[in-house]
Amino acid sequence: MDSGNALVVFQDKKVRRIWHNDEWYFSVVDIVFALTESENPQTYWRVLKKRLKDEGDETVTNCNALKMSASDGKMRLNDVANTEQLFRLIQSIPSKKAEPFKRWLAKVGYERIQEIENPELAQGRMKRLYEQKGYSKEWIDKRLRGIAVRQGLTGEWQKRGVKKQNDFAILTAEISKASFGMTPTEYKKLKGLDRENLRDHMTDLELIFSMLGDASTAEIERAKDPKAFDEHVKVSNDGGTVAKNARLELENKTGKPAITDGNYLTEPENRKLLKKR
Repeated sequence: MDSGNALVVFQDKKVRRIWHNDEWYFSVVDIVFALTESENPQTYWRVLKKRLKDEGDETVTNCNALKMSASDGKMRLNDVANTEQLFRLIQSIPSKKAEPFKRWLAKVGYERIQEIENPELAQGRMKRLYEQKGYSKEWIDKRLRGIAVRQGLTGEWQKRGVKKQNDFAILTAEISKASFGMTPTEYKKLKGLDRENLRDHMTDLELIFSMLGDASTAEIERAKDPKAFDEHVKVSNDGGTVAKNARLELENKTGKPAITDGNYLTEPENRKLLKKR
């Protein structure tokens, strides 16, 4: 998820959220603070959670724990709740802000429903976020197109039984290794990134070759119709190899490597080109 989706604001209070299992999950501690302005929302939530558990309420006490960015920038596990769980939680917290918070949650949910029904709204929101960050129109167009291609690939995987996030990560790493000679984790380390989205820090050419790897893999998935997971791994390698061959051909023609160690946390003109891989 990009950083623009990671935070929403309720009455000047920042609330972390994450898209998980096709719905928004919100930080429970952030919600507690927004409603109560408690000096120690972690303790407030811990006491409330115990009370609800003692009362036999499993709706809220069975909240998921997902990694979210902490104040120091590190990713840590936090109790999160979906919209249904939050409405139950709000009923358990005496607060004058409960009603406006319910309206705020409804608005957040309605906006997401609109985006599902009309994906162009989501693309428009993402485009505005990238514009605010200073990306060029040409780069944004490639980034959005790459997102659409990536969604098409995950759709092909899902059709053929790939469901687990870890399996998606393995196949993605296979494409990246074949395309660039690095896993996404290694690529991020090269660019000096931590929790940032790797593709948000790619150059135009890096985005194009990433897109080609994804699109080629999706096309081979449709042609070969793999069933076993190791067959998906082979297809991902083949798709990434298509991108690798195109990258190497361009590098041979231009005499310049297409892979950089630069990122958008530094000035683009300070990017250093790497040796060919």
